[in-house]
Amino acid sequence: MMSDETPEEAPVDDTVPVEDAPTEEAPSEEAVEEPEEERDPLEVALERAEFAEKEIAYKEAEIQNVRKRMMGEKADLIQYGGMGLARRMLTILGDVDRAMAGIEEDDQSPVAQGLRLLRNKMWHELQADGVAHIEAKGAVFDPSKMEAITTIPPSDAYPNGTVVDVLEQGYMYKSKVILVARVVVASE
Repeated sequence: MMSDETPEEAPVDDTVPVEDAPTEEAPSEEAVEEPEEERDPLEVALERAEFAEKEIAYKEAEIQNVRKRMMGEKADLIQYGGMGLARRMLTILGDVDRAMAGIEEDDQSPVAQGLRLLRNKMWHELQADGVAHIEAKGAVFDPSKMEAITTIPPSDAYPNGTVVDVLEQGYMYKSKVILVARVVVASE
């Protein structure tokens, strides 16, 4: 007898393992695409020449940029080449100034006269090379050229942010600071 009820059947796995699955060969790309046309050698050569021209133009621009940068660096070296010597000479000038501080203005001794002559000659040579004083006393404090050693309260004569006194003279070499001025600043 057959019954309307079917016995439960075990689930059947109808997936086929990948290795056993039949493979369908996809048509190869070569078969789908039309064979590449033979290109005209002249056309290929023109494309390569155009590419080479672009590369050459880029390289020439790069060379020009390097040249400009090198010329700028060379100009800076020429312009500021004496800065190291000027800085060393200024320390000697400072020593001469300290030696002269002990000599009175009206002293006519050979040593006093020699020191004055030496100091004046050194200063004139440094000026001729581009060294200048940083004018600080009474000026507004500029941290790029001055170093505040101490501060005092502002007054009517010296408002806030004004340099009251110069403790050590500062110097510029052309447009660069070589020795900062050490100053007293009026500040709250």
